Amino acid sequence: MPVGARARARRGARSAALFALALLLVGGAATGCGGRATTHHKPGTSHEQATGSVGNLLDAQDPAGHRLREVPAEGAPQVQLAARPDSEDGWNLQLTVKNFRFTPDSTGGAALPGAGHAHLELDGRKLARLYGPWFHLPAAQVPEGAHTLTVRLYADDHTAWAVAGKAVEGTLQLTATAAAPGQAGHSHTPPPVPTSPSPPPPEAPADRTVTITVRDGKVSPAPGRTELRRGERVALRVTSDRADTLHVHGYDRELALPAGQEATLVLTADRTGLFEVETHESRLVLTQLLVR
Repeated sequence: MPVGARARARRGARSAALFALALLLVGGAATGCGGRATTHHKPGTSHEQATGSVGNLLDAQDPAGHRLREVPAEGAPQVQLAARPDSEDGWNLQLTVKNFRFTPDSTGGAALPGAGHAHLELDGRKLARLYGPWFHLPAAQVPEGAHTLTVRLYADDHTAWAVAGKAVEGTLQLTATAAAPGQAGHSHTPPPVPTSPSPPPPEAPADRTVTITVRDGKVSPAPGRTELRRGERVALRVTSDRADTLHVHGYDRELALPAGQEATLVLTADRTGLFEVETHESRLVLTQLLVR
């Protein structure tokens, strides 16, 4: 082959190699968030879902001090609250939601569109965090008189869903009155006539024990999550330096906490989900029970 022809062939080969490299670089850049799924976020989710950047995070806060996450009115989460008297005690509350789903297993994570949990308030005071559409409100938690119940929707990162600068919530007027035994409200059932005492049946031992101390408004150890398998029994041993009441949300279990004395509540974790354990008066979160 003549020298000139060989030189032209080498130059052509180099040009082809450079062109192929350029194609590889362009193809690699196209496989990010706009192309096929990568390891940057979970397969099947968008970049917005992976980063939790949905909506517009405002500086404004709801009455409980949570920042508002504003979304367009079209397709925004909605909630309505209804109550019906329970046949034995208090009321059964029902949350009817739209464009929203409860996600107890991802609480504390990124804000995903139309997902999260709810808070229940009585006259502006938080009663419980809700992870489903039903909640039993005991009469003991509602003083006699007229009250306002409020339920508000939150994202998994605890920001409040909002539309046009206002938190997404539903309200309900509730009146608690003294009631006859067997009716909802404040039942004044006379104590049973004492009979010959008999020893109580032995209680099954707890599978897990959680020991907590409350002193000077601080919880020790720091609040965390206690993981349980469904059906396990857990003992909550709490010592508080002031008189208070322990409440296990979702299970509606309460325990008086005398000042300076250890008190123990044993319960069977027969419901799955994430449940907060807190004090009523000081409103401190003691731990969370994660039941799988």
